[in-house]
Amino acid sequence: MKWIEIKIKFIFFNKEMGADLISNIFFETGLHGVEIVDPDDEPPEGWGDEIKIKPEYNAVIGYAPENEFFEQRKRIITDKLSHLKTELKIEYSIDLRQIDEEDWAESWKEHFWPQKIGKQIVVKPTWREYKQNNGEIVIEIDPGMAFGTGTHPSTSLCVEMLEKHLKPDDSILDVGTGSGILLLSAAGLGAKNLSGIDIDEVAVKIAAENLILNGIEADRFNITTGKISAISKGNFDIIIANILTHVIIGIIPDVKRLLKDNGIFICSGIVEENKDIITKKLKSGGFEIFDIVIKEKWAVFAAKAYMFS
Repeated sequence: MKWIEIKIKFIFFNKEMGADLISNIFFETGLHGVEIVDPDDEPPEGWGDEIKIKPEYNAVIGYAPENEFFEQRKRIITDKLSHLKTELKIEYSIDLRQIDEEDWAESWKEHFWPQKIGKQIVVKPTWREYKQNNGEIVIEIDPGMAFGTGTHPSTSLCVEMLEKHLKPDDSILDVGTGSGILLLSAAGLGAKNLSGIDIDEVAVKIAAENLILNGIEADRFNITTGKISAISKGNFDIIIANILTHVIIGIIPDVKRLLKDNGIFICSGIVEENKDIITKKLKSGGFEIFDIVIKEKWAVFAAKAYMFS
């Protein structure tokens, strides 16, 4: 398969905000593993001695398969960028580059460095060095074709919720597990039984490989291909979903069905302006929201299932 590298170079008075706005466009069109290019970035102390060549511009990069959906995806991205330029005066240019699958698998790695997400979890790519600090939980990851690196704010929001609310020996289901970062975080925090589901067969394979890479025994996890509606039964302490708003709305009844009484549903991938929609849907679906955090225009919810609703 051929892939298209989509590089959006931009100029904006607030580079962090500009990167977030463009990243959100990628995220909303299904490119969850976007990378931020910032000329001012420096690897923090302890990240090894590898030399990182500084780029000359601010940019956001994503990779899309060159298939029958590519032109539609490109059109949506272009329309949304045009809207940003009109409304917020973001100047941008779009560079497209076709690459082979093998080259794609390597080309984005130069932008993926160890990153701390949450208070304890550090996501470390297998090809980088990192000096672990006291109290940190380091998870090794090679996202491969699943391309989930943990750099998106919604991922760190989910990890922060796990740090606050996961108890030792909890059982967890990760809906849309991607490269397995949330399952690995849960395992590092003490979760006992780890389940994941994703509609992408490649993601399922990569997630399982990453769990094994981190020393998780095969009898502790079960990762399958499909939708949550296909899971016939469950008794999970926590179900977590870092996906899009409309998908979260659709799975609420299944989440309620598969949680233990008073089990916790953690969901993110929700842009801030959709917060009220999710609040209404969770309450009408039999959940009591007890924790909401907003970060960089993204929201994460933690809600308990009512026992008798």
